[in-house]
Amino acid sequence: MNVIAKSTTLSPFLRATATVVSNGGMPVAATGKVTKPKITVPVPFRRRLQQTTYQDFLTGPTCISSGVAVSTQIHQRRLAHTDIQWPDFNDYRQPEVQDPHAKSQDSAPSRKGGSVAGVYSAKVVVHNLVGMMSPTADVLAMSKIEINLGSIPEGKSAIFKWRGKPLFVRHRIASEIATEGKVNVANLRDPEEDSARTKDPKWLVIIGVCTHLGCVPIANAGDFGGYYCPCHGSHYDASGRIRKGPAPLNLEVPPYEFIEDGKMLIVG
Repeated sequence: MNVIAKSTTLSPFLRATATVVSNGGMPVAATGKVTKPKITVPVPFRRRLQQTTYQDFLTGPTCISSGVAVSTQIHQRRLAHTDIQWPDFNDYRQPEVQDPHAKSQDSAPSRKGGSVAGVYSAKVVVHNLVGMMSPTADVLAMSKIEINLGSIPEGKSAIFKWRGKPLFVRHRIASEIATEGKVNVANLRDPEEDSARTKDPKWLVIIGVCTHLGCVPIANAGDFGGYYCPCHGSHYDASGRIRKGPAPLNLEVPPYEFIEDGKMLIVG
């Protein structure tokens, strides 16, 4: 009984002692309320990093702050230049384009001058390009030539220069005309009637350029008595039609016309 009485007597004292220890050793009132002590937070320590004077001028001094319950942070202070005046170019801009919210078509009338200048420049470029690609004066002078047919004997061929190419004018005899008129064009590589290649059966006018690789054939030669290209063995008849060899087409007939006084005009 004495032990129980003693433990009963000491139990309030033990509870009070436990409370005092858990609260930092401060006395506890009889009512059982605990007074909490104030915790003083030390002033954060600031340590300046090692920087040069030039770095301080650009970014300001850099420091590290630390303290209780405060994470380490790096603070940089920059010089604030708020007194700088930006240049104003509004005096040089058109009134229609000064509004930043305006659409591109709103300022179109003010840019007509630039469009006209661009069109004129394009015209100049095209004109110069066409002029550069145009034939020279000597070529234009030879685009039309006049041939005196009386200077070419019957059965002979004459060679002239037209647009930088050889031009064959052949004065055909009656037998040649009859022979070429009887050819079956269905058997030819490039079918064409003799009458379709001449305006006057006595005169054959062709460009002396082989249709194979551009060589110049020989007149009054070959297996058919017309023209022969020795480069690759193309044979043409007296109408300039391909009859044998690798050439794919007949010799070209240029545009021409007969004029008065027995002359022929080769037109461009």
